[in-house]
Amino acid sequence: MSTLLHWEEQLDLLLPELLEIRRHLHAHPELSGQEQQTAALVAGELRRYGWKVREGVGRTGVVADLGPSNGPCVGLRVDMDALPVEELTGLSYASKQLGVMHACGHDLHTCIGLGVANLLAKEKQLLTAVRLLFQPAEELAEGARWMRKDGATEHLDALFGVHVFPELPVGSIGVKSGSLTAAAGELEIEVIGEGGHGARPHQAVDAIWIASKVVSGLQEAISRGLDALQPVVVSFGRIEGGKAFNVIADKVRLVGTVRCLDVRLHERLPDWIEKTVKAICHSCGADVIVRYRCITPPVYNDPELTALLEKSAIAQLGAENVVRLDKASLGAEDFAELLKEVRGTMFRLGVAGEEGCAPLHSGQFVPKEDSLGVGIKVIIETLFAWMHERKHLGNY
Repeated sequence: MSTLLHWEEQLDLLLPELLEIRRHLHAHPELSGQEQQTAALVAGELRRYGWKVREGVGRTGVVADLGPSNGPCVGLRVDMDALPVEELTGLSYASKQLGVMHACGHDLHTCIGLGVANLLAKEKQLLTAVRLLFQPAEELAEGARWMRKDGATEHLDALFGVHVFPELPVGSIGVKSGSLTAAAGELEIEVIGEGGHGARPHQAVDAIWIASKVVSGLQEAISRGLDALQPVVVSFGRIEGGKAFNVIADKVRLVGTVRCLDVRLHERLPDWIEKTVKAICHSCGADVIVRYRCITPPVYNDPELTALLEKSAIAQLGAENVVRLDKASLGAEDFAELLKEVRGTMFRLGVAGEEGCAPLHSGQFVPKEDSLGVGIKVIIETLFAWMHERKHLGNY
């Protein structure tokens, strides 16, 4: 389906340069919203290839355009930020930034985007326009929203995305139509009791005891008050309270995350959680303040675009290396924010070697670098397929 002559051979010649860039990015990771050097490198490479580049889109994001200025436009989004994780890999190109690591593969994503940019720039006449979005702050689930507000998705007709996947071997990809990831929210609960002497708890309202009932009570309420066929996960990652070992705590603060696959249920959850938590706390004589912040909706993979990507991937990798994923992930991905304005789909890129691969966000995460070429092949084939189909049909 592709029109770029001998692009596979061009990719083979390009890969050593991309691997060098990837290792540089891995050694010099930048946290969410701080990707200035990464963005500068990306913008410089894109200009060298001949793309029209805009910097500072979504704060530290980069947008690049190529092809006809009018008519259909297809996009690719890749993310650039690292995590506050201490690297434990022992690699020769391990992170030089203490406590910061590309533990989620965004350095690979960035280089996949650069590889696609390099190869497309060699095409003499693209059938439609192409836009590349190099996004900051995915790990905070903020960057996509920043870029969307700055117009990054304007005039886009389709958007593709990729994310590394340690559960699949290198050389393969995973595809899924419909829901791919969960909606995510941040939950903060402040239990307000009444302090007192540790020896006389009956004269106080113990906020720590009540907070523990909230943690366990919410799990029990989910199993009995919500449909088990629509999974909901509530996990608390932080608890703060108390001043001394012999003083009953008057306040406790709980902070956690909520995940859900069903959009309509996710819209109901804030009120349901607040009512449930208030009932628990009031039954124990405490007051409570419940705050809920929606982080990102679910990623919904457009069925037609997913089918197009699957067909293109099979053409490049063979049917045996294109896996249809049965289950959505309860992880979150702010690619969903971009899909509020444009149809799109994201695929999973296998990065595991024969010995397996440490999970995402682990200090020991080491994806196989062979996955870089695989991702580029799938995306190039898919973009050309989309351009041919759009040109042929006149609409999508």
